[in-house]
Amino acid sequence: MSLASQLTAITTQFEATAPSHVKDPINRANAHFQQTFSPTLALQPGSPFPPITLPNALSTPISIPTLVLITPLLITFYRGSWCPFCNLALHNLQTHLPFFKSHNITLLAISPQLPDQSLSTVEKHELEFEVLSDVGNVLARKLGILFQQPEEMRPVFEELGHDFEKSNGDASMEVPVPATFLVGRDGIVKRSFVDPDWTKRVETSMVMGWVEELEGKGEL
Repeated sequence: MSLASQLTAITTQFEATAPSHVKDPINRANAHFQQTFSPTLALQPGSPFPPITLPNALSTPISIPTLVLITPLLITFYRGSWCPFCNLALHNLQTHLPFFKSHNITLLAISPQLPDQSLSTVEKHELEFEVLSDVGNVLARKLGILFQQPEEMRPVFEELGHDFEKSNGDASMEVPVPATFLVGRDGIVKRSFVDPDWTKRVETSMVMGWVEELEGKGEL
């Protein structure tokens, strides 16, 4: 089953089971963001990926500029461990990790959650790649993929038991657009996927195609 089919199944179940006072604000926010955000605002292929050092799940600093000198990077952004779409996408990447390792591609997953929250994600989903914390969405802001969730979402998150201040270190409810960037060893973004609909993710098969295509051209 494709990742898209699995994501659609989550949406279908949510629409069928969530009460109106929960799903209506969520659907309004998603629809509004799709209408107002253009993927062209995000960092485009051919651009240098911003140099930054972020802590991993154990709070160890990971330097992206240093890492990219060694291996191409597949960098994916997720909103947080509370997002079922994100969790499914991370699991999908873990499933295909042998492919990326065989092609010497290093995977990095990034969210605004604090390192201890990232550690919970790593342990729960048995992830074998680095999960980094972009606290305050510093990198997401530089990449042009930041989404400020509307205030009407706050009581929804409270009802669902999600505390942004506890998980992210602030109560802003800012989250990244779920985006994916393939960065070559020259530090340049080679391919990207940015979709304002947070129920969508790039198919891993497409990313694998990027890798094989660029390797064939000697561009990674």
